[in-house]
Order: sequence, then C-alpha cells, then structure tokens
Amino acid sequence: LQKVKNDLEVVLSTIRSKNKQLEEDLKREQQWHEEQEQVLDTLKRIEEETKTQAEQLSRKSLNVGTFNELQNKMLELKSYKEELLSALGEFLAEHFPLPENNRSVKNSSEEPGVELITLHEILEILIHKLMSTPHEPYITINNSFWPPYIELLLRYGIALRHPEDPNRMRLEAFHM
Repeated sequence: LQKVKNDLEVVLSTIRSKNKQLEEDLKREQQWHEEQEQVLDTLKRIEEETKTQAEQLSRKSLNVGTFNELQNKMLELKSYKEELLSALGEFLAEHFPLPENNRSVKNSSEEPGVELITLHEILEILIHKLMSTPHEPYITINNSFWPPYIELLLRYGIALRHPEDPNRMRLEAFHM
C-alpha cells in the first residue's frame, strides 16, 4: 500500500505540474487573444474614422485642384511602389537565381519533373497568403520550393515554420 501511495503521489505531482503549465499556456493564449482583439478594435475604429472623413469630403464636394492633387499623389505612390517591386525583383533575380542557372548545384533526390520556383515567387506566395487569409497564413512546402531558399527564409527570420507541421511555413508578420 505504501508503494502504491508513493506512486500515486508521483502521478499527482506530475499532473499538477502539467496543469500548472497548461494554466500558464492558457494565460499566454488569453493575453495574445486580448491583444489581437485590441488590434482589431483599433483597426475598426480607424476604418470608421476614415469612412466618416471620406463622407465629409464627398459632402463638401472637393474642388478640382485638391482632387487633382490627391490623384497625383496616388499616382506617385503607385509608381514608387512599382519601382520598389521592380528593384526587389531585380535584386532577387541577380543574387538568388534558381539552381538551373548554377551548374555546380545538383540535387540527386530532386524529381526530374518538378519545376522550381524563384525566391521572388516564394515571397509573393507568402505575402499573398498572409494578406488574403491572416487567420491561416501558412503555406505547404512542396517539391517546387528549393530547400536552400526555404532555409534562408527561416534562418533570417523572414518566415516561420508551423509549430506542429514542419512542411508548412508562414511569413513573419512584420506589419504587426
């Protein structure tokens, strides 16, 4: 009976420690959830303020000069965005070419029918997934992703692996 009692005490202490750890995890998750709700509330408030400002501006019927000025600024921003995207694409194409361009890199386990995608395309997929479905930003890593590119993104904190599935990853949410 003494041995059974000791065994049950060990089990009890183990379960208590697990419960304590689970409670700490729950507190962290609740805190994260509250922070996300605060961010959502802030974004909703900003959206409402923007809508009311837009309604006020439309009611005041902007004069042509102000409207043209805003339109010019928007065009400048769009062209600047295009310049940045073009520069990023050129940089990635120059410094991170696909392995077919470098004959010294051969992967014998690679299937001959798989066409690899560029780092630029991987980043576009990650960004699109993060923006289109922020609640589930993970993409599945398949054979078309060149492993050194995946390792580069993970090592430098640009992307994160899924905590439970190593074949999935997401872009680090830099905007938060």
